[in-house]
Amino acid sequence: MQFSLWLTFFAASWAISLSPGPGAVAAMGAGVNHGFARGYWLTLGLVLGIVTQLTIVGVGVGALMAASAMAFAVVKWLGVAYLLWLGLQQWRAPVRTLQAIDGERRLVARRALVLRGWGLNAVNPKGTAFMLAVVPQFIDPARPLALQYAVIGATLVFTDLVVMAGYTALASRVLAVLKSPRQVRAMNRLFGSLFVVAAALLAAFKRA
Repeated sequence: MQFSLWLTFFAASWAISLSPGPGAVAAMGAGVNHGFARGYWLTLGLVLGIVTQLTIVGVGVGALMAASAMAFAVVKWLGVAYLLWLGLQQWRAPVRTLQAIDGERRLVARRALVLRGWGLNAVNPKGTAFMLAVVPQFIDPARPLALQYAVIGATLVFTDLVVMAGYTALASRVLAVLKSPRQVRAMNRLFGSLFVVAAALLAAFKRA
């Protein structure tokens, strides 16, 4: 990949990461509920999901999804169900004050946060559609494909790590103002509703 072409993809990667979506909502929710140090583990899952999507496209499964309406629909509705489940979990989260959150955040398994982040990005046909539509434009068939996919993957991972760190850190600052159970309940329901909105948007998504 030529350097000028990579710079174009690098700029596109920032636009993709900064755009609001389920990943950003999840990162902010993790920051609010667990603080930055613990909540940032969810971002590791998000980037593993990106790598999964890129691998799917790289080995040709993405092309199968694009050609098969059934395969696309299965993945799509799995993603919708997962987002709805996350929204319900967040909506029904127990109301805890700042002190309780500080005392309990260490109990949340890092692995659970990683798996949640991975599920958000891996079971997302919009991600596959993006990879199929955008990534091939930056691939030179005359050059080694594995190296080009590695560069693209590293670029996407880097930008997502930085952007989601910002989302998680920004949301973790909200912990300082969660003084009452009412405020905590309102925050939980806000993020729960955002997951439901993300599910609705995914349900309405159609292949080009």
